[in-house]
Amino acid sequence: MKKADFQLYARLLGYVRLYWPRFLLAAAAMLLVSGLTAALAYLVKPFLDDVFFQKNLQMLYQLPLLLVALYAAKGGLSLLHTYQMHYIALGIITLMRDQLFRHLQRQPHAYFDYEATGALTSRVVYDVLLLQDSVAKVVTSSLKDSFTLVGLTAVIFYQDWRLALMAILIFPPASYLIMRFGRRLRQLAKESQQSVARLNVLLQENLTGQRIVKAFAREEFEAQRFAQANERFQQVQMKLRLTRGLSPAVMELLGALGMAAIISYGGYQVIQGATTPGTFFSFMTALFLLYAPIRGLSTAQNSVQEGLAAAQRVFAILDLEPGIVDRPGAIVLPPLRREIAFRQVSFSYGEEPVLRDIDFAVKKGDMVALVGPSGAGKTTLLSLLPRFYEVTSGAILIDGVDIREVSLASLRARIGVVTQQTILFNETVRYNVAYGRLEATEDDIRQALRAAHAYDFVMALPQGLDTVIGEQGVRLSGGERQRLAIARALLKDPPVLLLDEATSSLDSESEREVQQALDRLMEGRTSLVIAHRLSTVRHAHRLVVLDGGRVVETGAHEELLRADGCYKRLYDLQFAREEKSSPEQELPESEKKVAL
Repeated sequence: MKKADFQLYARLLGYVRLYWPRFLLAAAAMLLVSGLTAALAYLVKPFLDDVFFQKNLQMLYQLPLLLVALYAAKGGLSLLHTYQMHYIALGIITLMRDQLFRHLQRQPHAYFDYEATGALTSRVVYDVLLLQDSVAKVVTSSLKDSFTLVGLTAVIFYQDWRLALMAILIFPPASYLIMRFGRRLRQLAKESQQSVARLNVLLQENLTGQRIVKAFAREEFEAQRFAQANERFQQVQMKLRLTRGLSPAVMELLGALGMAAIISYGGYQVIQGATTPGTFFSFMTALFLLYAPIRGLSTAQNSVQEGLAAAQRVFAILDLEPGIVDRPGAIVLPPLRREIAFRQVSFSYGEEPVLRDIDFAVKKGDMVALVGPSGAGKTTLLSLLPRFYEVTSGAILIDGVDIREVSLASLRARIGVVTQQTILFNETVRYNVAYGRLEATEDDIRQALRAAHAYDFVMALPQGLDTVIGEQGVRLSGGERQRLAIARALLKDPPVLLLDEATSSLDSESEREVQQALDRLMEGRTSLVIAHRLSTVRHAHRLVVLDGGRVVETGAHEELLRADGCYKRLYDLQFAREEKSSPEQELPESEKKVAL
């Protein structure tokens, strides 16, 4: 085994120390089982020589009872060590899966922009499951089979060292083949894990995108795409199973060759009177019993290689340092007293900057609206405040304190977010709304629903607050989903609000109702708002106009109209035609929207 592989597996088995009392008990049971196996092989000699050849009746009565007792003890000890080792293996895998999930929670938002959900699911579920088999089989089989191998080897050398030397001649070629098969299995195991990840990605994308699949009549196309990936997985699995099957078959052939040579030579020795039949058959029994631990070690080696392939993928995530973490000595963010300031803030997803030298401040209690054409960087800028992404240069200050100097938990506890993409869980209405404040009472939840103008439609659902709304709230309309998201933010009652087109999914009547609730909510709070409709932000204390990732204008609505700049052009594009038309010819709402 290579040094890197050894270190990888040593790290995996290092988890065993958490269960060292159970491991010591299992190891003791393994040692006793191995000793009893060797003793059973040794008993063949007195049984044949004393009972059949010397006609010893006392030995005839004693040996069967001893045989039963030994097998009973061996069975009990085997059950004990198997139970303990599987308990350890399952405990380790449960711990690793928890660690993996927790570590994923610590990764920044940018990590999930580049990693497919299905692929991550495969690592948490499938790869860790392979590790379970690897730990259970290897730790259980390797120690037990190693002890048994030592004990039985001692017996065959004690009985006839010449025959023993002949028997061990098969070990070098067997070891070489085991390593060759192991390397092949590791490669195939890696391909298998990648194939499963691909299947998970396709399945997840298809199930969440069913509306688009059906809208474009792509059911057959998707079925063929999945079938191709499924067939690839089948091919890899067949190669994997073929390699697994070849290993014991080759080992059996080598063993048969060795047995043939030993039977020929040993039988000749018995005929010539150089050894007793009891000695020879005791030797042969030990040799036959040796086959099981050798085969077990071969299987364990295969499991090691498959486990290493899975361990590499799992530890690759566990070793990934989160890009956004609390700095040493991070402080708890004090309540906002003066302002939130963006100072020369720049940000880049890659080499090309998305935001450049953003500089403005938001006074406590003010509502500041971010407007601009699509792609100007408004949503990205909003995402920097809760540190979903880290600024590339510059700083965001809250009362003069760099947000990178405060703990993430305290920063995000003071911020409420309602995004353009409504995220809801496949749980009840109660669960989704209370997600903003887990300790909230039912009265608090109902009050938040009323403020978000969601109470009436929630109460009309079959089970009211306890109605399960489906994945991403699929059983609700777009407007209803958005109002639940607003209720969730209302319940959190944060001092700072980030509203990213929070009313974009509502019709005119619902928008008016929710906007009134948001207006009441924003009173006395600090708010940064992005909106499609300029009418919802024209009364903001200040508008910050972005274009090309830069702040091109700032000021109040009337002030920016007089400046006749970017904001005036956006305003004219959205409202000019409406102002020129008569009330009877009012434009459809869809034509009043512009991607801001």
